[in-house]
Amino acid sequence: MNKLNGVGIRRVLNATYCSFKGFKAAFLHESAFRQELLLSALLFPISFFVATTVEVWLLLTISMIFLLFAEIVNSALEALADRISTEHHELIGRAKDMGSSCVFLAILILTISWCYALYLLYNS
Repeated sequence: MNKLNGVGIRRVLNATYCSFKGFKAAFLHESAFRQELLLSALLFPISFFVATTVEVWLLLTISMIFLLFAEIVNSALEALADRISTEHHELIGRAKDMGSSCVFLAILILTISWCYALYLLYNS
């Protein structure tokens, strides 16, 4: 079977290339992604000192990655919606609002995770 993206290792390499193109696009075109990436870059080394266990460190790290994930999905959704139409439409507005709420929930998870880690650190 002839596949456009290849098979086996070629498919994996093509997928990896596309993933890095996505990271680059998010970094170049989305200020919120750059801000959240900077926040994660600052918090990551601090996480080694705040986490009292490996499990807590994983919680902190995963919450940072999840925030970046949510922002990329939200940005992709907004780009797709803008491609369809830049005019106001209830369904496009609803989709954009839902994407934004996804980022909000990721920020909430990050905040709760860090509060929990700090609580454990100062009450142990």
